[in-house]
Amino acid sequence: MSINTKAMMLGALLFLLPIAGTAQTWQHEGGTLTLEAPPERIIALNWAATETLLLLGITPVGVADKAGYHTWVQEPELPDSVANVGTRVAPSLEAIAELKPDLIVTSTEMAPAAELLERIAPTYVISVYKKDARPFDRAREMLITLGEITHRIDRAKWVLADIEQTLRQQRERLERAGITEKPVALVNFLDDRHVRIYAPNGLFQTALENLGLTNAWSDPGNYWGFSAIGLESVADARNSRIVVIEPLVPGLADSLANSPFWTYLPPVQNDEIYRIPAAWPFGGVYPVKRLAIALTNALIEGGSDNVRR
Repeated sequence: MSINTKAMMLGALLFLLPIAGTAQTWQHEGGTLTLEAPPERIIALNWAATETLLLLGITPVGVADKAGYHTWVQEPELPDSVANVGTRVAPSLEAIAELKPDLIVTSTEMAPAAELLERIAPTYVISVYKKDARPFDRAREMLITLGEITHRIDRAKWVLADIEQTLRQQRERLERAGITEKPVALVNFLDDRHVRIYAPNGLFQTALENLGLTNAWSDPGNYWGFSAIGLESVADARNSRIVVIEPLVPGLADSLANSPFWTYLPPVQNDEIYRIPAAWPFGGVYPVKRLAIALTNALIEGGSDNVRR
């Protein structure tokens, strides 16, 4: 083969390769996002987005409701150096602009501010929680897309594979212990008389199904995947185990000690109450892993009425 022929072939090959700096475009709920290069200064305006960026190994320059993330989400850990840009429902446009982001990640709850956000920086809009959506599928889509946008798709795929492996391992533990048959009710206390109970259309259903567990609450919830009910309604799930997810409201232990609704619940009388660390039910993919591990550990260790202790 002549030198000229080789040169022509090489030139053709180089023509087919992507040119560095070529813009890429993604469709999203707010329209299209076009970027010339991977963003380096990213702001997340909800905790699902915050969690997703941290899973990809990216520390956002700013987040909404930073203090609440430490209480309710906890993992992946959010560095103290990250700036707070206001609340999730009303972030500060001034605080966002001061951080000079090259990407803002938000959801359709912020639709009224979408145009204003676009004036500050390119904005990617995705809602994990919306009518008729499957939260885990939407959270996975967000992880994969942000992985593409930041050129960390391999990391995104590794995160998903790790979650799948964890779910298999925890299911095997439960099956070996022989404790997968009795249904499980997952609740957060709103006060001493009301709980948020997680429904089959919520994020946590993915964990229950993959663990081989049945959700004791079969009624559909709102599009966030829960129903707010009185303690007396929990009695409908009498042949079940109740798993209480932290954090607990202040003074709850004393109130429950004097509550006829709580004291006479069959799971309470049967010492089938399980208290587990916080797992954010409205997050991305990671809470499914966090819940699966905590729930498996609690069920294997055995229950008691430890909410009152």
